[in-house]
Amino acid sequence: MRSAVADGQISGPVTSDSPAVRHDWTLAEIRSLFQTPLMELVFQAAAIHRRFHDPAEVQVCKLISIKTGACPEDCSYCSQSSRYKTEVKPTGLMEKEEVLSIARRAKEAGVSRVCMGAAWREVRDNKQFDRVLEMVREVTAIGVEVCCTLGMITEDQARKLEEAGLYAYNHNLDTSREHYGNIITTRTYDDRLNTIANVRKTSVTVCSGGIMGLGETEADRISMLHTLATLDPHPESVPVNVLSKVPGTPMADAADVPVWETVRMIAAARLLMPASVVRLSAGRAKLSLSDQALCFMAGANSIFSSETGQMLTKAVPSPDYDADRELLTILGLKPRAAFKDDERNPGSARPATHHHE
Repeated sequence: MRSAVADGQISGPVTSDSPAVRHDWTLAEIRSLFQTPLMELVFQAAAIHRRFHDPAEVQVCKLISIKTGACPEDCSYCSQSSRYKTEVKPTGLMEKEEVLSIARRAKEAGVSRVCMGAAWREVRDNKQFDRVLEMVREVTAIGVEVCCTLGMITEDQARKLEEAGLYAYNHNLDTSREHYGNIITTRTYDDRLNTIANVRKTSVTVCSGGIMGLGETEADRISMLHTLATLDPHPESVPVNVLSKVPGTPMADAADVPVWETVRMIAAARLLMPASVVRLSAGRAKLSLSDQALCFMAGANSIFSSETGQMLTKAVPSPDYDADRELLTILGLKPRAAFKDDERNPGSARPATHHHE
């Protein structure tokens, strides 16, 4: 079978100035790509990365848990599920001024995207949602991209978020369709895809990826990538998370994910979805500087940073702003500005005009 990637070029129709962005990947093609020897895979991913992105730029993001815990779902990895006894204590919806204060400090530290997460199964049309819409409006006004992850949303709710100025909506697939039922039973795979479809009816961009370390097989990772890479358009953001094992959850004793498996997933995502931002997300706190450098070489171009040493909750550690500033300086990287390439404009996902080859 013909290789899906050769000499830094993606097979398929190629325009005069760029490799093609494909949405017709087969499982067999993705399997062949995914099983490419690691250093060759990273090399090919780096070549594609440089065609579509500035390799010297990394977007720094900040997560804020605006409503923590007491979630009714049974996601077996999650510290915020009401079904498990974890160290995370439920709290109500944060006040807008506190969210704004965190967002302002984040921007001063070099953050250009602020993600607000609420531990809800789905959004309800009530006063709490109205408060979230106001947060979206006011945090956007600070001059940062705003992303929300609030659970399932309807088309009407997606339009309200769009009107409030929301830049992105996060709704991860988590794993493959085949493995999904082993991890979550309170929401179906199609529920997740339907929420993504509802967001796609607006100009809000899609952020969707998965979690490694949930007991999945290589075939599950390939299947999840196939689902993401055959969405048309691709998610503008693809988070690659590695499980943070939380005592009290069913996944507390899951096997560790070796760093080279994370690098392989990043490189495969970069090759399959070349214009997307690949976000090195949960699990980064365990990676050394050289581990992270290899992830950036493989095509990751976004990280989550924190002033508190945690991502959404203390169950998931995160490097802090100072550590990440030092990381980027050592590697000769720079933070990406907010709205640099406004992906909400149709047709804006184009290969970078610069070339560093």
